[in-house]
Amino acid sequence: MKTKDISEAKDKDLRASMAALQRAALVARKTAIQTDTGIVIHRKGQLVRIPASELRESTVVREES
Repeated sequence: MKTKDISEAKDKDLRASMAALQRAALVARKTAIQTDTGIVIHRKGQLVRIPASELRESTVVREES
């Protein structure tokens, strides 16, 4: 079974949901940095904890680019 890309969905709210999730992830990262807490993400089938210090490092690299 082949899955369709969410950007091709008929429902406009569903098409916009990926952008909303990305914005929410960015806000979560910023909040974690400000409060010096980590976040937990799902990567390659496993839960991974990312500490605030690592988030700060990755954010600095992106902002300089």
